[in-house]
Amino acid sequence: MSQILREVLDANGHYADGFGKGDLPLPPARGFAILTCMDARLDPAKYAGLAEGDAHVIRNAGGRASDDAIRSLIISYKLLGTREWFVIHHTDCGMETFTDDVMRGLLDSSLETATLDEGGWRDHGAGPGSTEGDYVDWLTISDNARSVVADVTRIRRHPLVPGRIPIYGHIYDCETGRLTEVPEAMAAGKAT
Repeated sequence: MSQILREVLDANGHYADGFGKGDLPLPPARGFAILTCMDARLDPAKYAGLAEGDAHVIRNAGGRASDDAIRSLIISYKLLGTREWFVIHHTDCGMETFTDDVMRGLLDSSLETATLDEGGWRDHGAGPGSTEGDYVDWLTISDNARSVVADVTRIRRHPLVPGRIPIYGHIYDCETGRLTEVPEAMAAGKAT
């Protein structure tokens, strides 16, 4: 058993020993959902003041409005009653450090973990790699605010998303912990 696996299982044991939340209802108590990045520095429960059962939190690389993220938001609304959604990207996002072509090149070279230095991403692994990365839209970010606007707009225009759901666009600052509104995203996500 790896050290990480042992630590996680031990932590879960301590958590489960004092667990008294088995009666939480399925719908989120506060009636909203957050789409945000998977970055380990972000803790939506803390920055949004959430307790277990309060809200749906959907996470992926960059907090992007991928087909799967939109699927989750629609389920959140249609089946579980959320009435407001947040799209929250963040400063210093790793998705700003590469392009689709860079990722495809790295994967084509090898499947080992790459490293980042002042010259960009470097692959140090031995092949073989795979060209399957050529068929993935990696949803990289070149401008954080623009990506929030694009994601809010994409969600707003989706034919399965009711116009009455407000979609808020923010950027989380990794240095201060503050959420900053993206005005153009807020306008794009306004409920009709």
